[in-house]
Amino acid sequence: MAAEIHVPELGESVADATVGRWLKQEGEAVKSGDPLVELETDKINFEVEAEQDGVLQSISKDEGETVNVGEVIGTIGEGGEAGDGAAPEPQAEEEREERPQAEQPEAEETGGEEQDGHREVEDGAGRASPSVRKLAQEYEVDLAEVTGSGSGGRITRDDVERLIREQSRPAAPERTEEPEHDGEAQPAPSADGRAELEERVRVSRRRQTIAQRLVESQQTTAMLTTFNEVDMSAVMELRKRRKESFQERTGARLGFMSFFTKAAIGALKAFPKVNAELQGSELLLKKYYDIGVAVSTDEGLVVPVIRDADHKNFAEIEQGIADLATKAREGKLTLEDLRGGTFTITNGGIFGSLVSTPILTLPQVAILGMHKIQERPVAIEGEVVVRPMMYLALSYDHRVIDGAEAVSFLVRIKELVEDPESLLLEG
Repeated sequence: MAAEIHVPELGESVADATVGRWLKQEGEAVKSGDPLVELETDKINFEVEAEQDGVLQSISKDEGETVNVGEVIGTIGEGGEAGDGAAPEPQAEEEREERPQAEQPEAEETGGEEQDGHREVEDGAGRASPSVRKLAQEYEVDLAEVTGSGSGGRITRDDVERLIREQSRPAAPERTEEPEHDGEAQPAPSADGRAELEERVRVSRRRQTIAQRLVESQQTTAMLTTFNEVDMSAVMELRKRRKESFQERTGARLGFMSFFTKAAIGALKAFPKVNAELQGSELLLKKYYDIGVAVSTDEGLVVPVIRDADHKNFAEIEQGIADLATKAREGKLTLEDLRGGTFTITNGGIFGSLVSTPILTLPQVAILGMHKIQERPVAIEGEVVVRPMMYLALSYDHRVIDGAEAVSFLVRIKELVEDPESLLLEG
């Protein structure tokens, strides 16, 4: 007996998902626990596993379609129930025999019957999912002209998009004069070849959400950025002396992020509005410090959170950041890893950025941007010396934080980083 594949609970405040890719194909044998399909949500991707042994009998939701919690996206049948190899139903076979002979070729041209015995409409729409039909309608594509590459002749988005590209190529201009040279006529230069150099890639659900939230952040906040620079000499000298013994003792690598996390916490305690959230006409001041750390992945930036960072030592912060970064790049972050966050730190310096303006992570009201450490000449006590310097950027919501407060906050971070021993007191 066939078992339905349902969209599982996606987590708090997540009601729907997008079908990312099917990891099994119709007619393929599966075992209990095998991953069947990857679903994409606003925050994470996760796999839906088979709950029993059998064969993937049908796929009812194609890649790119939006699905809701509890919705059926396919079925698993026993070994002999696969849709691809099953014999046609007797009734369908009788209907085929009763049809006039003249209609048979046309039926075969337009797809005939699906292998599970259900008859398709002659325009080819029966071989396409609702989202694919919508795409075809938008670009005025006749599905009867599309050759399906999916299982059982099913028309996929790639099939429709391929035909759209072909139809969008401009036709070569007709020649009105005889060529002046012998031999075959050479086609006039045109934009024909451009289409062959283009690739259409589906934007992932997460990437769409990131784009939406970045635009929302800029449109709904009075975002402003203030800059400063910090002398990294003391931190670098301390790391040079202590990093080996630190790693031997704790198992964690001593990086720069723990210093800036500790410095940020010290500054947040001194300026509590920076650790707040604007809720209508009220300001919610948060007296806990869940620090978000921006991590770059193939699908865009994600911000996992270090919980209660003020209660963690350097080793715990470094190990926590390393673990979250690994999970992010392997696609194993959970909703709990991403939930909340009171203040965010992003480090564009690892990619070589010298200075940038970070965008707020809603509903937070501030974000700290770190950048590349670069040796520059600076004046110290009347003398010009070369020091390893880093530009810092603080983007903030001017509705909540005044300019003087933002500047003072950034100056406090600068003071703490330039005197790293003071971070022990702040911790």
